Amino acid sequence: MRNSVTKFAFLFFLSVLIVACAGNKKAESSNEVLTPKIVGEEVSYSTDSTNLEGYLVLDENQSGKRPGILVVHEWWGHTPYMRKRAEMLAELGYVAIAVDMYGDGKVAEHPGDAQKFMRQTFSNMDEAKARFEKAIEVLQNHPDVDPDKIGAIGYCFGGSVILSMANAGYDLDAVAAFHAGVQLPIAPSDALTARVLVANGADDPFVPLRTVEAYKAAMDAVNANYEYVSYEGAVHGFTNPDADTLGVQFNMPLKYQKEADEDSWAKMTSLFQEVFK
Repeated sequence: MRNSVTKFAFLFFLSVLIVACAGNKKAESSNEVLTPKIVGEEVSYSTDSTNLEGYLVLDENQSGKRPGILVVHEWWGHTPYMRKRAEMLAELGYVAIAVDMYGDGKVAEHPGDAQKFMRQTFSNMDEAKARFEKAIEVLQNHPDVDPDKIGAIGYCFGGSVILSMANAGYDLDAVAAFHAGVQLPIAPSDALTARVLVANGADDPFVPLRTVEAYKAAMDAVNANYEYVSYEGAVHGFTNPDADTLGVQFNMPLKYQKEADEDSWAKMTSLFQEVFK
C-alpha cells in the first residue's frame, strides 16, 4: 500500500512539473520577438490632375495600429533608394509610404530633368499640397495606421517639401529632413506644430550658410520646436550610397558619408520614438 501511495505521489508531482514547464514554454513563446516580415505594395492614388504611384510598406509580423510615415524623394524622383528608406522605417515598426511628388512615378535620368521636375512642382504649390495631402490620406486610411500619428521624412527636394508642408500647418507630429534646402516656398509660421529635425552637411554648396541662418531665425521667431544638425565635412547627398557614383557621373558635389548618414538616422529614430511613445 505504501509503495502504491509513493508511486502515485511521484506520478502526480511529475505531471505537475510537466504542466509547469509547458506553461513556462508557452509564456516564453508569447514574449518572443518575431523577426520583421517586411512586405511592400504598389499604391496608386491621384489628385484632380495628376496620377501618382507610391510604395507602401509594413511589417506583417506586427499587429495593431501604428504610426504612419511619409517618405518624400530626392529631386531624382521616386527611386529605389526612397523605397529602401521606407522599408527601413517599416523595420522600426512604422507603416511607411514612399510618395510620388512628380506624377506617374517618374524618375529623372539627368540633373537637368530633375531640376525641371522640381521647379514644376514648386511653381504650383496648390498642386504640390494636393499631392502631399493625398499621400497622407493613403496612410490614414490604411487599416494598420493610427490616423492621429503621422510623420514625414524627406531627402534633398523631399526635405524641402516636408519642411514646407509642416510650415503650412499640416497635422504632422514630426518631420526629419536630410540634406534639404531651407530657402523654402512656404516659410515658418505660427501654423507650424510639428517637431522638426534638419540634418545637413556643413560643406553642402547647395545649402548656403546665409539660408541656414535665415531659416533658423525664422524658426526661432515662431518658437518652433526644432533641431538643426550640421555635419562637418559632409556635402550634398551624404545619406545616399549612390551619391559618389552620381557625383562623378554628372560632375556634381555629391558624396556619401557613412558617419553622418548613420548619426542622422539615429537622431530621426530617437525623434520618432519620443513623439510617438
